[in-house]
Amino acid sequence: MEHTLLEKIQSPADVKKLEPEQLPQLAAELRDTILTTVGANGGHLASNLGSVELTIALHRVFHSPEDKIIWDVGHQAYAHKLLTGRYDRFCTLRRENGISGFTRPNESEHDIVYSGHSSTAISTALGIAAANVVGGKKNYAVAVVGDGALTGGLVYEALNNAGRMKNARLIIILNDNGMSISRNVGHLAKNLAVMRSRSGYFRMKAAAERAISKLPLIGRPLANRLFKLKTDVKNMIYQSNFFEDMGVRYMGPIDGHNISQLCDALEGAKLVHAPVLLHINTVKGKGYAPAEERPSEFHGVPPFDVATGTLPEHGCTYSERFGEFVFTQAAKDKRICAITAAMSLGTGLKKFSETYPERFFDVGIAEEHALPYALGLAKSGMLPVFVVYSTFLQRCYDQILHDCALQQSKMIIAVDRAGIVGEDGETHNGLFDPSFFNGVPNIAVWSPCTYGELDKCFVNALYHSEGPSVIRYPRGSEPAVPADFEVTGNAYDVYGDPAAEIAIVTYGRLFAAAADALARLKERGVNVKILKLNRIVPIAATAYEELDGVKEVYFFEEAVRGGGIGESFGSYLLEHGLSPQFRLKAISNGFVKQGKSADLLAEFGLDSDGMVRAVKEGADRA
Repeated sequence: MEHTLLEKIQSPADVKKLEPEQLPQLAAELRDTILTTVGANGGHLASNLGSVELTIALHRVFHSPEDKIIWDVGHQAYAHKLLTGRYDRFCTLRRENGISGFTRPNESEHDIVYSGHSSTAISTALGIAAANVVGGKKNYAVAVVGDGALTGGLVYEALNNAGRMKNARLIIILNDNGMSISRNVGHLAKNLAVMRSRSGYFRMKAAAERAISKLPLIGRPLANRLFKLKTDVKNMIYQSNFFEDMGVRYMGPIDGHNISQLCDALEGAKLVHAPVLLHINTVKGKGYAPAEERPSEFHGVPPFDVATGTLPEHGCTYSERFGEFVFTQAAKDKRICAITAAMSLGTGLKKFSETYPERFFDVGIAEEHALPYALGLAKSGMLPVFVVYSTFLQRCYDQILHDCALQQSKMIIAVDRAGIVGEDGETHNGLFDPSFFNGVPNIAVWSPCTYGELDKCFVNALYHSEGPSVIRYPRGSEPAVPADFEVTGNAYDVYGDPAAEIAIVTYGRLFAAAADALARLKERGVNVKILKLNRIVPIAATAYEELDGVKEVYFFEEAVRGGGIGESFGSYLLEHGLSPQFRLKAISNGFVKQGKSADLLAEFGLDSDGMVRAVKEGADRA
């Protein structure tokens, strides 16, 4: 498809110049560009196809960046990127040094905040709206949230505050593409929703309220009575509305693929001059049949064949292996139950959820709730397994301390996507959990490399530990390890010549790179052994004894340096008078950009080439 309209759009001002009859063509060009690019690069597809018309309407009605549009999560903002001057660079989506799959202020003045985690947009937009009130500005703050975000408690904290700020120009767009939000059914309700969302309705309503209020003596009481009557009639038709009970004006539901209705509704929302929620209905995957039919599968996809809609096959991943083993163990032990925060597919728990629905608990995007919930299950004799991505577990630090470690109840936190995750970039890399677990008492943290070790860690955590355990594993499939490496399930293993005077210390999947480096160094006459830490918190005291006689220690860690396992290891060596030459290679204390995982590991010297180079440089210095 030729993109005759899209290629001319350099800013939202160009969207406003288009004639209404041109907008369906623009929507088609946006969908074609998104589909083609995601097919080549991978990314979030279904949610972006569903938000095309909404994005056009937003940039027709509002004046970005003076009006601030905040995209919740940011993974639904591809059309927004295309309409804000990034069409020429869109082919670089999610590639190293390309544009991000999420909103990024360093890309464009129209991306207001970094956004990669759910349920934050209303809070941020409300803060902007409050600042506008203080500063006397008439601009609007717009939060675009999906229905999934409403499973996160942070949304309700924001709504609770928004309902009290009656003069804040906050507009919340609820993009409902599946979850039933309200019971507004029937022809009358739908027609009233459209009528009440038009700007003319609000002008007439405001004029009538002003006129009645000015009537001598009875004006204000009469206006209040009419408002109550209107509310009662509306509640009878709409069977009450949660959002208005929270103090936020409600409009909708509106067809989220009708640009004319959307523009009318947004213009109407602007006239409220108070917090208002516009509820729109959209189809996830709109315009691409495979994504409409299988929206969950096409939520986030690798590169795929757009013509056939065939997603590439892949080998077993850590997520799938863990999910399968949990399922297998649950068949033997009815105490085992699984918890997820709206990620049953991504964490490999689909089979578990279908076979043992009574023991499967999807708490929604509410990670903070999941751990106290697990505590309740554990206190009642269950064996809860909370499976969560490392980046989302960051929300749970207080619960890890208070509801997990302090309570000493047996539960398992399975930390998926630990380490570098690749193309999703800064907001999704799992580089911080070793540091925050490192300071938590009464907890065991395991970091296996192979699937066999993953299984053994799970069994150890279930049946050979007294309190809470953490098992962390990376994205993707297990790496190849030497055939002579034996999986023990111990707190640590030693691989290579025990008498070697050079040691590499590492954990997790980096063991595979270390083993390859050992073989390459051996070919060059450099004798090295590997201390492989399986339990990284706490490190077994006897592990340090394996370094007796070692002159050089190289610690490689796929996590941030500050407060990490490597720093603790080096500190122990110093404090206990073990004084080999110690060098630590970890992620510099910052956020890691998007790119292929292998390339990023190489950039930080955490691949086998980097390990060989570090040891050789150390030998040259010696």
